[in-house]
Amino acid sequence: MLSQEQENDVETKDDVLPDFPPGPLDLYRKKASFDWKEMRMFLEGEDIIKFKNNVWKTFEEDPAFAHPSEDLTMEQQRELAFRRHKRLLEYNFMSDNKLMENPVRATVMHDCVGMYDPSLSTKYSLNKQMFNSTIKASGSERHEEVAKKAVNTEVMGCFALTELSHGTNTRAMRTTATYDPSLQGFIVNTPDYEATKCWVGNLGKNATHAIVYAQLITPDGTNHGLHSFVIQVRNTKTLQALPGVMVGDMGKKLGQNGLDNGFVAFNNVWVPRESLLNRTGDITPDGKYVTPYKDPNKRFGASLGALSGGRVGIVGIGVSNLKLSLTIAVRYSAARRQFGPPGSKEEIPVLEYQMQQWRLLPYVAAMYALDHFSRTLYMGLIQLRIGLMMKDKSDRMDALGKEIHAVSSAGKPVATWMARDAVQECREACGGHGYLAVNRLGDIRNDHDPNCTYEGDNNVLLQQTSNFLLGFMGKLGGEPISSPLHSVDFLSDFPTIIKSTFPASSTQDCLDPKVAVDAYKWLTCYLLDQSSKRLSGEKSKGKDPFTARNDSQVYYCRSLSIAFLEHTVVDRFYQQAVEDTTPASLRPVLQKLCCLYGLWALEKHCATLYQGGYFTEAKSVAWIRDAILQLCDQLKNDSVSLVDVIAPPDFILNSPIGMSDGQIYKNLWTAMLSAPKVLERPSWWRDFMDKPVLGSAKSKM
Repeated sequence: MLSQEQENDVETKDDVLPDFPPGPLDLYRKKASFDWKEMRMFLEGEDIIKFKNNVWKTFEEDPAFAHPSEDLTMEQQRELAFRRHKRLLEYNFMSDNKLMENPVRATVMHDCVGMYDPSLSTKYSLNKQMFNSTIKASGSERHEEVAKKAVNTEVMGCFALTELSHGTNTRAMRTTATYDPSLQGFIVNTPDYEATKCWVGNLGKNATHAIVYAQLITPDGTNHGLHSFVIQVRNTKTLQALPGVMVGDMGKKLGQNGLDNGFVAFNNVWVPRESLLNRTGDITPDGKYVTPYKDPNKRFGASLGALSGGRVGIVGIGVSNLKLSLTIAVRYSAARRQFGPPGSKEEIPVLEYQMQQWRLLPYVAAMYALDHFSRTLYMGLIQLRIGLMMKDKSDRMDALGKEIHAVSSAGKPVATWMARDAVQECREACGGHGYLAVNRLGDIRNDHDPNCTYEGDNNVLLQQTSNFLLGFMGKLGGEPISSPLHSVDFLSDFPTIIKSTFPASSTQDCLDPKVAVDAYKWLTCYLLDQSSKRLSGEKSKGKDPFTARNDSQVYYCRSLSIAFLEHTVVDRFYQQAVEDTTPASLRPVLQKLCCLYGLWALEKHCATLYQGGYFTEAKSVAWIRDAILQLCDQLKNDSVSLVDVIAPPDFILNSPIGMSDGQIYKNLWTAMLSAPKVLERPSWWRDFMDKPVLGSAKSKM
């Protein structure tokens, strides 16, 4: 007998999370070792689930969000994204009050809209979150009016940092803002076309105001470095460019063509002194630069933290694309039947094949690990933003800003590369049907691709993380090392960790997720030590610091940053999988996922683990690989339920072979017959009747 409380819980779960329609996927759903509804409730909570359901149900019922039946031109995609964005604002799913009640709703909203249409999500987020959040984090009371006007697009905001000739190297941006006391304002200038701000989302067609990053120069000629300004670029009534401002659309991209990426250049444009977002530095009316930070590095640390919001968001986008692609591929693999044992009259699902499990299930584990990491990283960003708004100038805030910058600078590469590889693997794992556009994997791949580049090229960003870590070398073996988000706390045990060896002596030992966690601690410490030695060695050859650091990236600093981030991901996931607050019924499957992700990611570092002496047994790699295959087999029956936990509704997923009923052929056949003019002969059919005369055409060469 269930208690009254247990019955109420069941009713709540069934009401908020209705059962999936019966079909071929029941074969696996009935074999699952856990309750997918309990897992979803644990990971997201009833409030967030209801919030998502409301957004998604609204999209499905509103004709404005109906999926187009034909391919659209770039101009049509831009217009559709604009109209949907306007409709989205009319619903006002995420009011300021709701956001204050639960700040997580901001990233959840991005997740909801992004799974439906990444162009719309980015357009919405750039104005609602990036523009507004930067103003709130970096500005003051004098900027509240423009932030309020952005809520209903009375002004439309964008974020202008990247220049034609500079992207990741933010210190080298060349747009200038020179203060003139006689004009009580700044003269903003683009010195040449290479300094044109570009790749600015929302700017191509719609944005009226931009947060522009420029070098702040005082009347005495001193350059105080990169600062942000709120600058109007278009007339809010006509959308015409303002005098002295050249603004335009960059054109068609490989994906996300609903988002109007634009460029802007300034020809000595005057903007008022109050345009400067002055949280970390300000200008007095007579032209003196003032800052609440006595240490310039602290001001830069706070600025870095504020700029990290975009990278933190992209980690979440990578996770969303993992969720979409893996839902499609796992459901397809569970329903698709091919071949079977000799003498069998029935073909078996391709998910039963070890190869298919090995191709997909480690990515499922990575998705769960990165999803938890993404949520915890976002909560760290919330801490930072609250501190900035409260004008907290403490050492902890400085450390928090730098840590978020370092962690997000490696988090974005690891998450986006993971999604990039997973989407391609899912496309191939679905065979020819995966190549059909209607099944969406191609669009997911193309729409995801820019995440590997914008907000900083992945390989370049990793240098930010290694620089952060190398800063701790002088502290190893001394006072305990700690950081606000605890990502480097384990370095306090560096002397002990660096002497340790692989503790497993069998495949069975490797099935303990702590084995992978401890291995990553050693790997990070070893690569930190090796990177430091490499850097010192390059300098001893007479190389300048810049060249020495550049020549220490491949196999050293780059690998260090990746290993550090993978350790952070697996360590946080491990803590979640074993802690008492996690329901006992969910711990076994979470621990298997943690172990699979940890070992699968670690296996790519085997050469380094041998090279550094951590592996002392020749069979260590074999044990890890056998454990990976065992975990894939153990998680096979859970795989459909694992993607059910994170899958959006069928309308949002928009993939016939990924629908929740598992009727892959019926759904695909229906989609094929629904395409426009699918049964008609081509309009140029008469030309087919005019046969070519072989050899009649002569080359002019």
